[in-house]
Amino acid sequence: MSHTPHELHEEFPDFASKISELKQDNAHFSKLADAYHEVNRQIHRAETLVEPMDEQAERGLRKERARLKDEIYRLLSA
Repeated sequence: MSHTPHELHEEFPDFASKISELKQDNAHFSKLADAYHEVNRQIHRAETLVEPMDEQAERGLRKERARLKDEIYRLLSA
């Protein structure tokens, strides 16, 4: 298990400028990016034991992060 945060600009380095552009110009994308950031922060805090949680809750957050990441990628690659 990696304790490295999975920030959007690190996950999609080729889309860094498009991420910034869409955050400003697309309310839906901005909402997805904010939700991804919040879920990602919760996972990182659980992994580093700052805010421990049970495995099932953490697994649920990981699935939500993957779902958000897939939707974000779909918008970036459109």
